[in-house]
Amino acid sequence: MAGLIIKPRSRIFHGHDWVYASEVKKTFGNPEPGDVISLKDFKDRPLGTAIYNPASQIIARRISRRKEELTQDFFTRRLQRALELREGLGFEQPVYRLVWSEADGLPGVIIDRYGPHFVVQTLTLAMDGAKGALVAALEELFSPESIIERNDSNIRKAEGLEIQKGILSGSWEKPITLNLAGIEQEVDLLHGQKTGVYLDQLDNYASVGRRAVGKKVLDCFCNQGGFALHTAKAGAESVHAIDISDDAVAATLANAERNGLSGLTAEAANVFDYLKQAEQKGEKFDLIVLDPPSFTKNRKGVSGALRGYKEIHLRALRLLNKGGLLSTYSCSHHISEKEFLDVNCAASVDAKRTLRLLETHYQRADHPMIPTIPETTYLKGFTFATVGGF
Repeated sequence: MAGLIIKPRSRIFHGHDWVYASEVKKTFGNPEPGDVISLKDFKDRPLGTAIYNPASQIIARRISRRKEELTQDFFTRRLQRALELREGLGFEQPVYRLVWSEADGLPGVIIDRYGPHFVVQTLTLAMDGAKGALVAALEELFSPESIIERNDSNIRKAEGLEIQKGILSGSWEKPITLNLAGIEQEVDLLHGQKTGVYLDQLDNYASVGRRAVGKKVLDCFCNQGGFALHTAKAGAESVHAIDISDDAVAATLANAERNGLSGLTAEAANVFDYLKQAEQKGEKFDLIVLDPPSFTKNRKGVSGALRGYKEIHLRALRLLNKGGLLSTYSCSHHISEKEFLDVNCAASVDAKRTLRLLETHYQRADHPMIPTIPETTYLKGFTFATVGGF
């Protein structure tokens, strides 16, 4: 088997599964893009098996510490292990992320399960090439009604892959209706945003909802209304949701009507502009949620992202009543938890507000986090109470 010899002090010796081109000492056996290759250390000792793509900055991603091939049997074993983890989490229904890339030993593979329907993303060259074996393993284990491909992520471009979406197995006729944590909503797995709903935030929706009773709530970057719907159902006095997407606002209002939540309103607007205008009008809220899309896709954009985060936090804090709550999130793994907390602190200083940290939030447990692979941990959030300053 062709492969790579890895330089000393590379990240793979510290528990990571990625190999960057700068960490390769030598290539042997003429591996081809998309191949499964062998990894060895600088003393010719085996480090395991990886998938290879010299066109990517991450030239190799380890799939096992043993010799493996991307066969149906390999995928079946990995899917069974992933399923056992999710079944052990005690979810009320089989709606969860079944496979979370490196965290489940399948680099670049994301699979979300919605009961008998599965949404698949293959974001690395080798895994995309082995898609047939992956689909066969899913069919063997689950006999699904449909397997939907949502390979419309720009991440694929770094691997030299085209944007694709469609039906890989079974049939898909129309959106499905799900009941998640007491909220009923219609989900379009083929044409909707992401793979359907933000499964990573489901626990956080419920947690913030419990704090919303009797409060005037503003949900910024609402998407399909996750936080807005849960706060309204929990007994908020009023809920106003904002998103720049007309489709997201329409979905939020439709979900509110479906659940009989008459106190929820929504509008399409740029959140930065809305917060500025609301401050000028003297509007006030008791609970503000900030759940924006990622502000940066790489480390080069971190400085600009942090400036953006500080601006929206400063404006949000100025709109809060005394004792109001701010629940805020970042989904970029390029922004560390400390950096995100520091932005909140800096904004609170400028707003002359003291923050009390009530709760720290992360992605739901069906998105497992591997400490030695920090990229598996991406969602971080905080809920603060403001106390006006001392």
